[in-house]
Amino acid sequence: MKKLSVGEFYCGPGGLGLGAKLAKIKDANNKEISFKHIFATDYDQNTCDTFKKNIPDTEQVICSDVRSLDIKKLPYVDGFLYGFPCNDFSNVGETKGLDGEFGPLYSYGVKYLNHHNSKFFLAENVSGISGANSGTALNKILDELRDAGKSGYELTVHKYKFEDYGIPQARHRFIIIGIRNDLNLRFKVPKPSLKKMSVKDALTKPPIPSTAKNQDLTRQSKQVVERLSHIKPGENAWTANLPNHLKLNVKGAKMSMIYKRLDPSKPSYTITGSGGGGTHVYHWKENRALTNRERARIQTFPDDFEFIGSKESVRKQIGMAVPVKGAKVILESVLKAFAGIRYASIRENYDYE
Repeated sequence: MKKLSVGEFYCGPGGLGLGAKLAKIKDANNKEISFKHIFATDYDQNTCDTFKKNIPDTEQVICSDVRSLDIKKLPYVDGFLYGFPCNDFSNVGETKGLDGEFGPLYSYGVKYLNHHNSKFFLAENVSGISGANSGTALNKILDELRDAGKSGYELTVHKYKFEDYGIPQARHRFIIIGIRNDLNLRFKVPKPSLKKMSVKDALTKPPIPSTAKNQDLTRQSKQVVERLSHIKPGENAWTANLPNHLKLNVKGAKMSMIYKRLDPSKPSYTITGSGGGGTHVYHWKENRALTNRERARIQTFPDDFEFIGSKESVRKQIGMAVPVKGAKVILESVLKAFAGIRYASIRENYDYE
């Protein structure tokens, strides 16, 4: 068995990590190729504990702010994975981009590549990054990644619509795959299955076992329960026909996910780390928010994946993660690129909405 070593910055609870752990292919000689985790880093203790518990064969999990790491002393890995913080690139918020506190943190991944010269990297961020800093942020990040390391990287940049890959969630994310230029290899975007999974099927086929962790219900006030009773599947607080005493007194922008109920016949809307002010994801039939276990299943974490921390901490961990099965599809395509195996692909595209 051949294993490519991988390491992560901003590892989160393990969406990319578990995707890498599950990714396996066989080469032309029928020999298995997979990944081996060498290190992972994150600054949040609960997140680090979740990663350690569920991906225990990782040689080193470092719980530290990336800005305090000695990058030169970190081990070399064949593949460097990092979903750099999206706080300043998200369309929800001020969108400060590279001028914010978190926007510049992508550069620590560039520093790792410059020093260690990994064979490939995977970088991930929200679709809103394309408009940050009047559209200049993404170009700057791509230029620095393209020129990183000793010989630079051949980039494949694509805005993935994960619902097209069978993920029960409309989640759109930029994934940048870079392969070192001197290797003369090229990653191609794997072709979507286009078989969409509804959120109802995702949560009920099969039912979540009663023994699964992280199933605590969110306490709903009587007013919220009454409000939800007037909101039909697929509607939100603005589109539903609410009695006056249940309408929200909000001026300005009205976010579509506020008290939005799932449509059972479609993939879920995007799972986020928030939860206050009506931003929980709401069940299509029962007048309640989803449990963290249900949110995790929509993110395609297996039911035996246990998140560590308070209910609020777990909600944030789940919302920040890359869908496990989506990560697996992409990373198996990386393995195929290294093994010289052809696979169905599509043209890269990061201009569409």
